[in-house]
Amino acid sequence: MYMKKYGLLAIILLLTACESYEMEQTIFVPDATDSNLPAYTEWGYNSFGALYERKYFLAANDIVPSKITIQNGIMTLSLSGRVAANNSSWSSRENMTLYFSFPIRETIRSYHDLVVLSQKEIDLTAASCEIKMYSNSSLTNIRVLSGHLFFKRVQLLRINEKEDRAILSGTFDLTFLRNEMPEGMTKGRFDLGIASVFVLP
Repeated sequence: MYMKKYGLLAIILLLTACESYEMEQTIFVPDATDSNLPAYTEWGYNSFGALYERKYFLAANDIVPSKITIQNGIMTLSLSGRVAANNSSWSSRENMTLYFSFPIRETIRSYHDLVVLSQKEIDLTAASCEIKMYSNSSLTNIRVLSGHLFFKRVQLLRINEKEDRAILSGTFDLTFLRNEMPEGMTKGRFDLGIASVFVLP
């Protein structure tokens, strides 16, 4: 009797751990028109992608794809991955992180509060927004010429009847000056599972 009870409990805990582990992984589902980009999804696949000039900026399995920090009313969303010619050619890979910082009026203390972002569109040319790019061991402020960050849908994910994280899904595009040269990111999309929000003093 006790063996059955504790055996069942162990199986439940193991399945829960497996589900949580799977939710931390990056799942790449190819886009129907450009297989080098992830399809737009709303399932918490921890994936993002954009066409960056003639290369692709993509999430990678060995890099945490996104983090959110809040400090003094400013929210920063980071997208970390690699730039490559295509999603299977990492030989010329370049690690890169893109930081979107913008003011947020609503109080956000945990992932539960991220639902206030649903249907929120950020004009990245606004003076209150700041975009930074980290690549080649250098952090650069970039001058945005045009761009938008759109949180199309934010939903809370439940695993075994318990809320586990927020899923942020949306799109982005960006034209900017980097080292005084114009560059652009188009067809950007993201589907991110956020389990923690870092609130800084």
